[in-house]
Amino acid sequence: MPRTTPRHALAALAAATSLAVLTGCGAADMTRQSSPYADARGAKTVTLSVQSWVGAQANTAVASYLLEHELGYRVDTVQVDEVPAWDALSQGRVDAILEDWGHPEQEKRYVEGKKTITSGGELGVTGHIGWFVPTYFAEAHPDVTDWKNLGKYADQLRTPESRGKGQLMDGSPSYVTNDKALVKNLGLDLEVVFAGSEAAQITQIKQFAKEHKPFLTYWYEPQWLFERVPMTEVKLPEYTEGCADDPQKVACAYPHTPLKKYLNTRFADTGGEAASFLKKFHWTKAQQNEVSLMIAEEKLSPQQAAKKWADRNEQVWKPWLQ
Repeated sequence: MPRTTPRHALAALAAATSLAVLTGCGAADMTRQSSPYADARGAKTVTLSVQSWVGAQANTAVASYLLEHELGYRVDTVQVDEVPAWDALSQGRVDAILEDWGHPEQEKRYVEGKKTITSGGELGVTGHIGWFVPTYFAEAHPDVTDWKNLGKYADQLRTPESRGKGQLMDGSPSYVTNDKALVKNLGLDLEVVFAGSEAAQITQIKQFAKEHKPFLTYWYEPQWLFERVPMTEVKLPEYTEGCADDPQKVACAYPHTPLKKYLNTRFADTGGEAASFLKKFHWTKAQQNEVSLMIAEEKLSPQQAAKKWADRNEQVWKPWLQ
């Protein structure tokens, strides 16, 4: 999923600060250390992996709040990139991933093979990655929404970082992306430029929109930013089963992916109320975006956003506890 110039540094720092206050225990970087609460047998503790995009923060914030305030657990959160998170989960260094965008190699290795990871069911949200332009640009140039016509607009999409080509803006290099292969295989006059993080990418998109400039960006749903900057998807060649299996030859759109949860198998079997709760945790795109907006735009801490959402949505989360 969601991949710096000096202008982006403050936004990246803000994102890191937001993660650091995700729970009272703080968010650790699992590439460097293990949580003291992971795999703590017999203790009412849970360790949740949280990815860097705000939708994942919203999931973890609400789950953490309810685990702590309704079930009496101590919750730790750790920030891990998408693929290393699977390793950490398999090893018991985290107990659960609440939003996975599809990693078939890891699923085959750990769920089907080693059986150290167990499916926790669907999150209830369908994720989709795509290329987007601002709606104001699509309305002025309707044909830009067909990938075959992007070459006509390369000059308008050029930036100082795009080496004379049109810019396709990506987020963090750690996100799931086929964009460099797509640009090459579709023969497009575009250059993939990484903003560095979701926060940095949002900052740049907002700046383009404020100046009413055209832009082309890798983006994804669900994402609260659509509420602030309306964007229209560019139609890439239709996705078909297996069309993206070879990352070097991929020349099709991204799929629509039901987002899933995964639990460490031992935790799934012995994690008691916490494991049961996380398996039942299931909400909608609108509900996730509601919490994401509070964190990203209203500048509430994740704990404050989770409490505010929980206070007015008891009918949604009560069944998760039963």
